[in-house]
Amino acid sequence: MKPVLIVVVALVGAGLAWIRLAPSDPTRWHVAPRLPADLAPQPPGPEAVLPQTGGAHALIRLQGVTPEKALAQLDAIARSTPRTVRLAGDPAQGRITWITRSRLFGFPDYTTAEARAADGGAIVTIHARLRFGYSDMGVNAARLRDWLARLADAQA
Repeated sequence: MKPVLIVVVALVGAGLAWIRLAPSDPTRWHVAPRLPADLAPQPPGPEAVLPQTGGAHALIRLQGVTPEKALAQLDAIARSTPRTVRLAGDPAQGRITWITRSRLFGFPDYTTAEARAADGGAIVTIHARLRFGYSDMGVNAARLRDWLARLADAQA
């Protein structure tokens, strides 16, 4: 191999290793979801997901459950998703952040959900976003649509 090719291969390998092994600082990623101020709560389901550049968000209303129960249901759904682990938080704290890694290169995406009590139920704010790059090619919105469809089924 030519020395330049060896250097290029080594740099690409180092970059991919960094993406897969980079530490995830909870103080940076386990933060309150930021959503547009004019967003109204929707029933849980795929149609509640609003894509954005590099991620997606949703604001949903669940009837007849406490915020803790709403987050516990969402946590069970999230943790059953392949390559998804909890980074920080738990239902009792009112906020959870999960990391979901892409299958091939291990790119991390962060999803944070926060719940509060409202009118005999809970309002859940969810924000999914990428860490590296600019576009997530719709994977965060697709994941949220799946999670919210499953949450709607659990509520039925």
